[in-house]
Amino acid sequence: QLQLVESGGGLVQPGGSLRLSCAASGFTFDYYNIGWFRQAPGKEREWVSCIGRGDKSSYYADSVKGRFTISRDNAENTVYLQMNSLKPEDTAVYYCAARQSMCNIDFRAFAHWGQGTQVTVSS
Repeated sequence: QLQLVESGGGLVQPGGSLRLSCAASGFTFDYYNIGWFRQAPGKEREWVSCIGRGDKSSYYADSVKGRFTISRDNAENTVYLQMNSLKPEDTAVYYCAARQSMCNIDFRAFAHWGQGTQVTVSS
């Protein structure tokens, strides 16, 4: 059974950093592209970043470009999202998601999801 489990969220001050992890199990991790999305209260789920399965190409939303870095360790079946220079507007529940087809910014294109981890940026 395909499973994704996020961790690493928490409360951080503006300008701080967090590293989120997405641990995968139950499927051939190398065959899947992994995306990160986030959802703030009252807002639609928003694409943040995605990393390809083969060449590990990475993609970022303009709102996080230059501050967030996505990476993957196929040996550990884990994808990471390093978040630096965090802003209050980054506050949301962060989800990772998997799909075999190419990276996509539409959350509806992803069939497999984790349960999410809360990130709160506040002083």
